[in-house]
Amino acid sequence: MKPLFTLFIYLLSLAALQAQQGAADAMRLVSSTRGVIIEQRVMRHYNPVYEHKNNTLMADSGDFWRDEIGREFFEAYGNVVITQPSGTVIYGDRLHYEAATQHAVLTSNVRVVDGKSVLTTNYLTYSFRDQRGTYTGGGRIVSGTDTITSRNAYYFERSKDSYFREKVVVRSPDVVIYTDTMRYNSITRNNYFFGPTNIKGRAGENLYTERGVYNTGTGIAKFNLNNLYTEGSKFLKGDSLYYDRSVGDGEAFRNVVFVDTLEKFYANGGYGKYRGGEESITMADNPLVKMVVENDTASKAPVDSIANGEVEEEKLSRRERRLRDRALEEEQQQKEEIAKQELALLTDSLSDDRVLLDTVHIASTPKSKVDTVYMTADTIFSRTIPRAEYVALNLGLSRDGGQLLLEEDVDYGDDDDLIEAGESDELNELSIPPTISNADSTDVVNSTIAAVDSIQKKELQRAIGRPPDMGKRADSLTIANTLKADSTLRDQVVIPLENEAGKRIDAAMETVMKPDSLSAQDSVKALADTARTRIVKAYHHVRMFKSDLQAVADSVYYGMQDSMFRFMGKPMIWSDGSQISADTIYMQMVNRKLDNALLKDNAFMVNAVLDSIKFNQLKGRKITVFFDQNYIERLFVDGNAENLVFNVDEPTGIIRDMFHDRGARIKIVFEDRKILLYSSYKPNQQVYPLKLVNQENEILPGFIWRPQDRPTSVEDMMLRKRDSTVPEKSDEKEGQEQTSSDGNAPSTDVLIEEE
Repeated sequence: MKPLFTLFIYLLSLAALQAQQGAADAMRLVSSTRGVIIEQRVMRHYNPVYEHKNNTLMADSGDFWRDEIGREFFEAYGNVVITQPSGTVIYGDRLHYEAATQHAVLTSNVRVVDGKSVLTTNYLTYSFRDQRGTYTGGGRIVSGTDTITSRNAYYFERSKDSYFREKVVVRSPDVVIYTDTMRYNSITRNNYFFGPTNIKGRAGENLYTERGVYNTGTGIAKFNLNNLYTEGSKFLKGDSLYYDRSVGDGEAFRNVVFVDTLEKFYANGGYGKYRGGEESITMADNPLVKMVVENDTASKAPVDSIANGEVEEEKLSRRERRLRDRALEEEQQQKEEIAKQELALLTDSLSDDRVLLDTVHIASTPKSKVDTVYMTADTIFSRTIPRAEYVALNLGLSRDGGQLLLEEDVDYGDDDDLIEAGESDELNELSIPPTISNADSTDVVNSTIAAVDSIQKKELQRAIGRPPDMGKRADSLTIANTLKADSTLRDQVVIPLENEAGKRIDAAMETVMKPDSLSAQDSVKALADTARTRIVKAYHHVRMFKSDLQAVADSVYYGMQDSMFRFMGKPMIWSDGSQISADTIYMQMVNRKLDNALLKDNAFMVNAVLDSIKFNQLKGRKITVFFDQNYIERLFVDGNAENLVFNVDEPTGIIRDMFHDRGARIKIVFEDRKILLYSSYKPNQQVYPLKLVNQENEILPGFIWRPQDRPTSVEDMMLRKRDSTVPEKSDEKEGQEQTSSDGNAPSTDVLIEEE
């Protein structure tokens, strides 16, 4: 009877204390199967159910006691379940609870179930007063389809925010995120980053930032510190970065850089928009494109040496060789016939020392083996397309000149053919959105761990659906395996370092700005193995600068598959003292060497003579130029061809006369950069002594000389556009009032370096 009497006295004293403190402040025993007193101060209950501050605490067994100053404590063991008024349920194997502060420590197989979110850890401190939980020994939160693991975390039930620290990994159906500091909201599914972060897409793309937000539900990212988007060989960087994963589009603002290491394409500007669906980039706000080209002309291998090499010869069958030899024989016969015809025309031509000494001069000997080409415009658009969809222009050029006289215009491809339907209008309507106010160095998670994680995730999702029933406990083995897999995952993860965006973009730029080190055979094979090719379009006020070549035009189109440049809209090209103009100018490279150029319609080449106001001039309906190792090998002027040359006496440096040649075609062949052959078909030639040269005959119809439009440097190219009042023709003696931009006699070298 004595133990029962003691228990009775204890319960009476407990009831009296509760009455003094108020029922709301004290823990209240709701039920238990039985209870015992230990050491006259601890009340142990089995299957107890306590209530405190509207929270219900229950377990297999629990000890309740007070300290010397009256503070209440509850120690629970086995299948601990805490239910809050909000509906949040906390599970664990052991609980230490202090009633005065409403502070709880749960250990072993701890789960916090809050709606669709589940927090799992082995050690959790939880404040019921603030509704805040903390773990520091590793854990995870599963919210819908998002799974977040970290070493440390702070969970706020009221705001549904969680703060994660140290090796944070977020896994969702679309991305995997790696960072060290992050805030996550389970309602909005927004992930806020406060340090180096990689967001890896399942398709291989990556977003890097050091400050920003990413929504795992919508796939929208807004970054504003050291941002970088990468997809394969493509890099997009900007001070602010916006990305929509649902459509694969990204926008960058201020200090924007776009690099494609595969295509060796580089562009920067104030605004850039990347469209993943069509793999395109639109640059605006002072865009700049850079390309590094080779100037080395030491190699004298013929252009077609690869196709006709011994290795290829062995691959040809007997029938193929016979067909090839027949085609070569027919081609040789055609060449001989044209050569005979041209030889007959030489009897009407003047001696070589009177004709075109400087008119065709383009560029001087290179000073180094590499050079950089810069291009800017109002808008630069570039995209990759399947090689099978690229329609190359067939200019019908022949190194023998083709037909001697073309009575009708040949269709070389209009500007409309170069721009896809609707694409020009889309670019003209381009609007730059306001600046946003407020990606790959980690290893992919081990496949075994990912598989284990998938299994554990399903188990957790199944557990989420369980009601907080004492008869249905959490599977402790599942939780242990889950936490072990998470720990292994964190050990293997590599979190990105600070300024990784800068390092990666610098490395990409270094790759692009180096000349291709592959051999010609390797280059051809690489192109054959690539399924896509890049095109570049520059719109409005296009300017180009190279150390020995400058150009302006209204628009430029470039296709990497056939390495063809198209300059359109009153294009002009300068080099040293020479100026080239036409309605459209085509330049094509083969094996990274300039192979041919076509000046179509109103073709004009002007060269300043000495430091005077006299100009050598070459004009026609079209001018066709062929190159060998970057040097002019031959050129043809067709359609009302005219050549006007001021011949200079070399010993004295004084102009002695003017030579004027008119014909249906003018052909000039060079050898070792000197004129080897000059021929004129149906010529009408005159020589004017200097005293008979006047303002009426010293310039050809259509003459234009615009040195003021020529970019003088990269800075000048970026800051100044050419005068929009470029005349269609200039019979107003404008050229007579201008002097040579060099002030020196141009060299007779005829090198044209690759574009």
